[in-house]
Amino acid sequence: MKIEIKKFEELTLKEFYDIAKIRSDIFVVEQNCIYNDLDDKDQEAIHIMLKDKNEIKAYLRVLKPGVSYSDASFGRVAVVKSARRNGFAQQVVKEGIKYIVQNFKDNKITIGAQEYLTEFYKNLGFEIISDTYLEDGIKHIDMSYKN
Repeated sequence: MKIEIKKFEELTLKEFYDIAKIRSDIFVVEQNCIYNDLDDKDQEAIHIMLKDKNEIKAYLRVLKPGVSYSDASFGRVAVVKSARRNGFAQQVVKEGIKYIVQNFKDNKITIGAQEYLTEFYKNLGFEIISDTYLEDGIKHIDMSYKN
C-alpha cells in the first residue's frame, strides 16, 4: 500500500475517472442519494489516495480554508467496498489531517460528517460542533479538530 497526494492538475485521467467512479458508486448508488458529486471543488482540492498495485482503495480530498468552511477541511472520504474493514479510512483521514497541518500551517479542521460516522471521527480527535442537519437527505453533523 502506498499513499499518493496530488493536486487536481497532477491527476491522470485514469485516476480522476477512478476517483469519480468510487465516489459515485458509494455516495450516489450505495447510499441511494441523488446529488451532484462534481461540485467544482475538485479543481482546488488536494487528492489523497491509498493505492494497492496502482488501484485506488481509499480516497479523500482536502480543501483549503474558505472553500467549504472558514477552516481547512476534507471530505469525500471513500473506501472501495472490497477493501473495507482494513483501517484504510483511518489511514487516509490521518494523511489528510497531516497534510493540512503541514501545508496550510493550520491546526483547526472543520468537516461535515455523516452522522453515523461520529464515533469514527471522535476517535481521531474530532468533536461535534453543530446539531444534526440534513444534507442531500442524509443526516450530517459538523465536527472540528484542533491539533
